[in-house]
Amino acid sequence: MSQIVDQYEQGAAKLKQAVQGLSEQELRWTPPKDAGIGAWSIHQILVHLQDAETAFFDRVRRIVAEENPPLLAWNENKFAERLSYDKQSSEDAVELIDLMRRQLSRVLRAIPATDLQRAGTHSEAGRQTVSDVLGKAVWYLDQHLSFIHKKRAKMGKEN
Repeated sequence: MSQIVDQYEQGAAKLKQAVQGLSEQELRWTPPKDAGIGAWSIHQILVHLQDAETAFFDRVRRIVAEENPPLLAWNENKFAERLSYDKQSSEDAVELIDLMRRQLSRVLRAIPATDLQRAGTHSEAGRQTVSDVLGKAVWYLDQHLSFIHKKRAKMGKEN
């Protein structure tokens, strides 16, 4: 159990490292469309990751606490469009991800290992266990970290 929980919890430190030393202007820099590194700024990615983390956090907690709970999908494009990403804080997004991961990791270390196989039913993907959701959360953050590193490199800000 501890390996997936460790990977999950350590994601926040990797995210903090990935944005360390970037100015607000650099965080909000939008790459040219032909750059091949995605259209979103690092700031937009961070707020998007905060939204994704909120969904993962809620799903895991529901699965642990309830019997076969419904797990709702969310539309990332509608969230980005309607939740004023430009008015949110990059710093707060990273801090919220860190706080949620630390708090949930405490819960996960306190439950029996068998609870990692408890499941809920996702509105689009079907049955998902705690392990499934944690694995997706680890993968999702790592995937977006690669975008952040590519954007940093394009700015000449490798870390």
